[in-house]
This record gives sequence, structure tokens and C-alpha cells, in this order.
Amino acid sequence: MTDVQNATQHRITSDEELTALLGEPTEAARDKVRSELLEIDRQWIAASPFVVVSTSAPDGSCDASPKGDPAGFVQVLDDRTIAIPERKGNRRADGYRNVLLNPHVGLLFVIPGRGDTLRINGRAHLVSDAPWFDEMVVKGHRPVLALVVEVDEVFGHCAKAFMRSKLWHPETWQPGAVPSRANIVHQTDRPLDSVAELEKYYGATYSQGLY
Repeated sequence: MTDVQNATQHRITSDEELTALLGEPTEAARDKVRSELLEIDRQWIAASPFVVVSTSAPDGSCDASPKGDPAGFVQVLDDRTIAIPERKGNRRADGYRNVLLNPHVGLLFVIPGRGDTLRINGRAHLVSDAPWFDEMVVKGHRPVLALVVEVDEVFGHCAKAFMRSKLWHPETWQPGAVPSRANIVHQTDRPLDSVAELEKYYGATYSQGLY
């Protein structure tokens, strides 16, 4: 951090200072955390086609990885256990490598069009096969592995962030506000590939490699 930033920022360094600024949570907010999935949580997971998986390495470095498939892709194994399939990707496996060293994960389940979300915190491990892999087949492809999460905390999160951002309001969408994916990759990852080559790669046939 630069000297200018240090001079103009007042850092919050204690829980007491944070509470003085934000106030105490309401009783309902404080006590809403559960340790097991309810039927309504099962319904939410079954309706969600998208979840963000957050992990952290022992050194504190973090990763947040989006996972998506047809709604219902996350399997509820019991009231305290869920499983998230892994699909074809770039093979970096940053989050999975974190889990091997630090099992604690945070999950955010999203349903398109809904502002509220479902949050789950727990401890995870990786499996390369299990009988329920057969229930995770999409377009004839079984997952190569799955992230099994033992639930420690589950609770719903309100819609204020989505309301403020107007995330689901198409009239606010500006996908052209930044360059195309091909242009971004050309500038950041693959400068030796032409934009035309990358536009072709990320074009109409890109979806054929999802599974």
C-alpha cells in the first residue's frame, strides 16, 4: 500500500470497532444458522444451477470457483452432506488443491431471477468415484471427481445485494462494457494468438467442449 493510501485510510482493526460502526445483528439474523439441511434447503439446492465454491490454503491465499450444470446437479446425500460434481475445465484445480490442505469451504447457491441465496459452510474432501456418480451423468458424461461437503452451517441470505446491483434486470446489462473474452485472453494470457483465432475458439463451437 502506498504512503498516500495509508494517509487517507482509517483501518478497522478490532471486532469492537467493527461492531461500533455496523451495530449488533438482530436476534433473527444472529440465530438463523442451522447445522442440518431442511426440506426447503433441499428444494433450493435442487433448483440451483450455479454455486460458487470458496476455499483457502493454509497460507491464507483464497480461491472462489463457479460451478454450474443443469439445476439439481448438486447431490444431497443426507441432511449433513452434499456432493458437487467436477466437469471438464482448465485443470488448474486451485480450489481442490486448497481442500487437500485445508478442508474448510464456503458455498453460495444461486437461482437465476432470485435475489436471495443459500449459503453453506462446511468441511470438504475429494472422491474419484462413488455409487451416486451415476446420478451426476450429464450428456453421457460422469464427473471425473466430486467435492463432498459435510455441512457445518446453512442459512439463507437476503436479496439486498442483488436488489442494489439490479443483477437480474436486463435493462441494466452492459456485456459490451469491456472487451470480448477473446480480446481479454489475447491481452492477458495468450498474446501470441491473434484475436481472430481466439474469437473462433470462443465462438459457436466453444459449447461443444463443456463435457
